[in-house]
Amino acid sequence: MKGVLAKMRLLRLGEAGTAAVEFALVLPVMLMLYIGSVEVTGLISVDRKLQSAAGSLGDLVARSDTTITAATLKDYFKAAGGIMTPNPVAGLRQVVTQVQVLADGTTKVVWSRQSLNGTYSTGPHAVNAAFPLPVAMVNIAKGKYVIVAEGYYDYTPLSGFAFNQTVNLYRENYFMPRFGGSITLN
Repeated sequence: MKGVLAKMRLLRLGEAGTAAVEFALVLPVMLMLYIGSVEVTGLISVDRKLQSAAGSLGDLVARSDTTITAATLKDYFKAAGGIMTPNPVAGLRQVVTQVQVLADGTTKVVWSRQSLNGTYSTGPHAVNAAFPLPVAMVNIAKGKYVIVAEGYYDYTPLSGFAFNQTVNLYRENYFMPRFGGSITLN
């Protein structure tokens, strides 16, 4: 009986493996937090780049005098897409649309173009269709035109360890043409 009690006392006083056990318990949680923060940081970075790309595209178009050529617009799409570097541009979809805001506050699409994977085509917004603008923008632009630049990007996590779902990012920017009036697309 004395031998059993002595071994129980030694077991209670033994602290040699305590740090290793605590480390083994904390390590998975700390790794998950670290990798998760890396993933979230990457997502935020791509979202900000998408905002910059859409904003740059809209600003470049809004600076056009009264006309813009299709070739110039393609160059603007390429330049705005370059902002996404070093992320792949393959999933980037850019749309630029000119919207007329009538005096009564109704809206209609004048023209719309998009770029997806280096392919340029008419945009998803049909000519003369209504375009939903925020009320504040409609109030500012009554009787004028608005350039709407949109960016879409499917963000895939780097490792997929913390989360493995693709995140669909979307950004939209509004600009008034710098020289007033409409911008004709040739």
